[in-house]
Amino acid sequence: MVSLLIPKNEPEKAQVKNKHIMKKTILLAVFALASITAFAQSGSGFGIKAGLNYNKNGDLIRSATNAGENIIEGSDGKVGYHVGVFGKLDFPKIYLRPELIYTKTKSSYELDGNSNDYDISKLDLPVLLGYKIIGPLHIFAGPAFQYTLNNDLSDLKVDDVKDDFTVGLHLGAGVNLGKIGLDVRYERGFSKNEANFIGNNVTDISGRVDSRPSQIIFGLSLNL
Repeated sequence: MVSLLIPKNEPEKAQVKNKHIMKKTILLAVFALASITAFAQSGSGFGIKAGLNYNKNGDLIRSATNAGENIIEGSDGKVGYHVGVFGKLDFPKIYLRPELIYTKTKSSYELDGNSNDYDISKLDLPVLLGYKIIGPLHIFAGPAFQYTLNNDLSDLKVDDVKDDFTVGLHLGAGVNLGKIGLDVRYERGFSKNEANFIGNNVTDISGRVDSRPSQIIFGLSLNL
């Protein structure tokens, strides 16, 4: 029977507050996207996007009953994916582009000679400010507000992450070819966001894993 490990240093009120903040943020994003659609005739727009994510999470720190000290394991990157919608407010040289995206990432850790995949699903809300360089080429950057929906580390029991609601950074470049857009971006979480894990019995491994992402994202978008 898998044991349940509940972090004692996470007050329930803080978790409820984070969830309320994320709900308000999502509602604000939906309102912003709807407002952008209303301005579509003036050069702005609305669309859908999807793509691949090459993700690496932070270190995994584990301990065992027969080990005298903690062991730190770095992650190996694996490919995930994302799908979502975006809006765009267009100006002569700059643009503002909020996105609402469902993201599924995966990274891998070596534990006792076995590869263990760490899967995370989340909602992302990047708010990007872009600059048009020349022709179809543009660059962009901005904060990415993230809400963790679920996380899973192979056969080990993993608690909810310490903070459901976190903030990261998106930085990238892209090209627009008519209604089709291609972009590549780098995402990095600002701070550690750990989850505890435990095995099936008292002799098994336990520890904590950093769910903060570090990933390269390849995106394809379509203006509607």
